[in-house]
Formats: sequence, C-alpha cells, structure tokens
Amino acid sequence: MKYAYLLTLFLLLEGFAQGAESGQIAAKPLYRDPVYDGAADPTLIWNPLVKKWWMFYTDRRANVPGISGVAWVHGTPIGIAESADGGAHWHFVQMAQFDLPNDYGGTNVTCWAPDVVRGPDGTWRMFLTIVPGIFRDWGHPRFIVQLTSTDLVHWKTPQKLALSSDRVIDPSIEFMASGACRLYYNDERAGKSIYYAESPDMERWTDKGLAFKSRGEGPKGFRWHGKYWVVMDEWRGLGVFRSDDGSDWTKQPVNLLAVPGKGLDDQVMGGHPDVVVSGNRAFLFYFTHPGRRGPDANKDTTEQRRSSIQVVELQEKDGWLDCDRDAPTHIALLPGN
Repeated sequence: MKYAYLLTLFLLLEGFAQGAESGQIAAKPLYRDPVYDGAADPTLIWNPLVKKWWMFYTDRRANVPGISGVAWVHGTPIGIAESADGGAHWHFVQMAQFDLPNDYGGTNVTCWAPDVVRGPDGTWRMFLTIVPGIFRDWGHPRFIVQLTSTDLVHWKTPQKLALSSDRVIDPSIEFMASGACRLYYNDERAGKSIYYAESPDMERWTDKGLAFKSRGEGPKGFRWHGKYWVVMDEWRGLGVFRSDDGSDWTKQPVNLLAVPGKGLDDQVMGGHPDVVVSGNRAFLFYFTHPGRRGPDANKDTTEQRRSSIQVVELQEKDGWLDCDRDAPTHIALLPGN
C-alpha cells in the first residue's frame, strides 16, 4: 500500500511538472481588441524592456458605424497587446505611434500587417504595409516601409523599400543561414504571388523576384527542425511550403486550418499567420472572422467584420506541419525568443 501511494504521488508530481513546463492553457479566443474589435495579422516579439511578450496587429475598424465598402479595413492603426504568462493571456497596451510624412495619408493613413524584429545594431525594425489614405475599394497603391524604434512604441525614420511593383503588402522577415536577411511579401500585380528581397545589413535591399508562384497573402517564413518553412493565407486555410535551402520549395499537400474548429470564435478557417519558434516548440498564431459562417456569413455587419486572434501548437508529422485547433493549447513562450 505504501509503495502504491508513493508511486501515485510521484506520477502526480511528474504530471504537474510537465504541465508547468508545457505552459498554461491558452485562452480561446486568445485575444479580442477592445478598441475596434478587429485584431488581425498578428506578429509577436519578446520585449525585454517590460519583460513581456508583445503582439502587434492590424486593428481593423470593425465596430465603427456608417463605414461603406471596405473603408473599415482602411484607416487602421497598429495595436499592441502584451502577455505576462508566456502567451496564454493577452491585454491591450496601446496603439503604436508612427512618425510618417504627410504624403503617406496624413491622419487618414492605413497601416497593415506589421512584422517586427531586432536589427543587428540593436534597434527594433518594423516592416509595415502603407496605403496612403482611406478608400472604399481595393484599387489603390500600397507599399512597404521599414521603420526603427528604441522602445517598440514610437516608430520613425520610414524607409520606403524598392520592391517589384506599386502594390506590395504583408512583409515578413526571416534570417537565413547565409547571414542574409530575407523579406517575403505579396505582389498583387503578379497575381498575388509571393516575392522576396534580401539584405546583408537591413539597410540595402535587393529584390530577388518570385519566391514561389502560389496565390496567397501574409507569408510567414521561419526555420524549424532543420528546414525552412513558409506558411501563408490562401483563403482556404493556410498553405505550407518547405525547403532544405530556402530556394527550392515543395508545397504541403494539405492546408492547415482549412477545416473550421469547434472552439469559441474558431469555427471558421484560419487566416494570416505568425509562427513563434520557442525552444524546440513552434506556435501558430492566426486570426478568424467568427461571424462569417452560417446563413449570415455574407452579411456586412459588425459581427461579420470583427476578428479574433487564436493560437495552436504546431507538430511535425511525416515531414509536414500539422496541428489540432480543437485540443487545448498549452503555451509557454520563452523569454528572449
């Protein structure tokens, strides 16, 4: 009896230890923006100044009345949320502050899909899509700028990047094994294919052209388990591309998050992702439009416009990426990743 009791106690303690190591269960939805209820296009970075994880996101103006066409996805600020528990729960901090020239749209500037990394000189760099105005349709120029910050709140010195066309969106940075910094982006003039540019120092950029010809947006490049990966929104779930060298790519046969989940605000396909590799684990962050389902899916009200952020842990299975969005996600993002 005594041996059985000790064995049971040992197993319980081991389970508690494993649970603590794997992290708390992430909230579902992970995050809803309290200002416009339109959090989308998330990107995450560890903030050593406050010792918390920060999430930057496009804040679509989902709950603003009287906006026609697609003006609600224009005039968007970039929101900032933070997590003090390794990514399980998030709270709004403030909007990012930008020092931009007037010809970027002034008070009507549209900011989309940021990516934030720390540069080789120690300053933070944001790569951001700019649309110079608020419009009710999609037929307007957009371009990508690089900005710098010393506090992750105030962003200045915008540098417009010379890329493949006048309609480029959704930048994503990846550091390559060669030492180069690679920028993936979507060229809408090229049928919304994914293009890329590279830089040796995050100052001088050379456009390299087509990365792979597959329609989509929001490409996210990362390295995991000895491979290069790109995950991107194909409007039918997330397409996955794999490469040994970052040049020759193979497409995964099955998209991620194409089948709606069952959890709160997760019963639709997933869109525009970020991936955080933390230790030997990888977490996929994505957004949903929870109201775009059922008989009211095609309506244009706040319910169809609003969006939520979700997270799921990635697994590698038979050489490809997999995830279970309906299983509880234990998350413990490590400081400094």
